[in-house]
Amino acid sequence: MKERVSLAGIPAIYVNDNFGKWRSDFKKLVAHVIDDQTRGASIAELLRPQAEDYFVLKPKHSGFFSTSLDLLLRHLGAGTLILVGWASDICILFTASDALVREYDLVIPGDCVASEDPEENSGGQN
Repeated sequence: MKERVSLAGIPAIYVNDNFGKWRSDFKKLVAHVIDDQTRGASIAELLRPQAEDYFVLKPKHSGFFSTSLDLLLRHLGAGTLILVGWASDICILFTASDALVREYDLVIPGDCVASEDPEENSGGQN
């Protein structure tokens, strides 16, 4: 999905937790995950941000709560959002809800989101 949207000229915005530090450096965070081979390093390598990508630091579950995300999306002229990532039953859910309140159209590809509990990924259908 990341490659396809990039080729289509659709900007990517990474929305990540601040981990309670408020000094999070996105490039350092990505480097730590990849270079130190932490859990998820292979995924981080596949999704490594490009120079033209954006980053928004979030304090809570929603990408919109107390962030500049809505201003950035309006600046970019976004009308439809493609939400992908972790965790579909928490962060994706709350971000999607806040996006709908702001009247964005949504696309949430089922094969581009995940939850801690696999049952949550399948909507309870195993």
